[in-house]
Amino acid sequence: MAEFMDLESQDAVRMPWNVLPGTKQEAANCVVPIASIYTPLKPFPNMPVLPYSPLRCRNCRSALNPFSIVDFLSKIWICPFCLHRNHFPPHYHSISDDNLPAELFPQYTTIEYESPSEKSAVPPVFMFVVDTCMIEEEIGFLKSALSQAVGLVPENSLVGLITFGTHVHVHELGFGQIPKVYVFKGSKELTKDQVLEQMNFFMKKPKPSAGVIAGVRDGLSQETIARFLLPASECEFALNSVLEELQKDPWPVSADQRATRCTGMALSVAAHLLGACVPGSGARIMAFVGGPSTEGPGAIVSKIMSEPIRSHKDLDKDSAPYYHKAVKFYGGLSKLLVHQGHVLDLFACALDQVGVAEVKIAVERTGGLVVLAESFGHSVFKDSFRRIFQSGDYDLGLSSNGVFEVNCSKDVKVQGVIGPCASLEKKGPLCSETVVGQGNTTAWKMCGLDKA
Repeated sequence: MAEFMDLESQDAVRMPWNVLPGTKQEAANCVVPIASIYTPLKPFPNMPVLPYSPLRCRNCRSALNPFSIVDFLSKIWICPFCLHRNHFPPHYHSISDDNLPAELFPQYTTIEYESPSEKSAVPPVFMFVVDTCMIEEEIGFLKSALSQAVGLVPENSLVGLITFGTHVHVHELGFGQIPKVYVFKGSKELTKDQVLEQMNFFMKKPKPSAGVIAGVRDGLSQETIARFLLPASECEFALNSVLEELQKDPWPVSADQRATRCTGMALSVAAHLLGACVPGSGARIMAFVGGPSTEGPGAIVSKIMSEPIRSHKDLDKDSAPYYHKAVKFYGGLSKLLVHQGHVLDLFACALDQVGVAEVKIAVERTGGLVVLAESFGHSVFKDSFRRIFQSGDYDLGLSSNGVFEVNCSKDVKVQGVIGPCASLEKKGPLCSETVVGQGNTTAWKMCGLDKA
């Protein structure tokens, strides 16, 4: 048993069975299914980091590993998965029995590569999406937490701010002289082009006639992007000034109605803005919500207070009128975020429900975090939020834009994955007809990862 524990600590893989069944009948007789639990970011103190890209099989794209059969004379290696013969490239010419590359050492069954060409040039991005339909005391707690967060984020990381209530307000932090805000109606869903048009993205540089608008390479100037996303060191004063003046949503709410809160529209605008400015970067949308969404796309309940919010029984009986429409909206938002490689984190602090059941799909598919508390002044929220930006031995080790790919021998089929990821729809002979979790693929996108 100690041997299997050693393997687990070496490869971060745990399996319910230590031996795989040899026949289909044995596999069918297994009450507990054949599976594995994998921790992608488990720290290994003695694992080397190789400063080049992995050598892959030309047929199945598996990486060179200690189980490969190597012919040192002919400079050929045979893939253990598909048995394809591959030639070593010129920079492996000195390989021999006495001069092995690290990826062929028997103790390095897990290894890390760090190719200089694959390093991202875009720093981390944090887009704060803040609910203003709360009492002044709650807004005060949240403003204090956000001010601390601005001081904790890395100085080169880009920061943006969106506030919402009845309408969505996108704050232009790059215009430091006076506060400048772009306002979107909370009840009307907008496309990416409409959002960019309204925010004057093409005032100085004309919109490209064809193609997708995504970052500096595809039609946007750095000056335009810097209006809404600035390095933390440059926008700290402007951001703190906006936070200091932040007040409760001014639109009146009668005693028999709920506040008009357009959560879905605010998240949609944030996703479109990040998709245009920093696609494929390690961006996180951090949503701070203090109640249920009642307006526009993603609404979970009406504004009339006498109509109760859906309960577990309503969901079981399929009698929640807003549920399916909201889930469909957030499902579409999750696909957009996965395509862009961005993460959605949800901080919900309220005594009432806020709609986590509906938003869940977008948070799960992007690998985001959910924190639930009674108040933004509660230690659960404050400590959890601080820990996200903490660096040290007990940090979360937040990472982004990973791809999880499974390759196996021809007799093994992949049924699917259960976890915070989204299918890349890479179909092939390794996909099983039986689907568990997210199946019919052998590759998944992991927008957000952490050590947990």
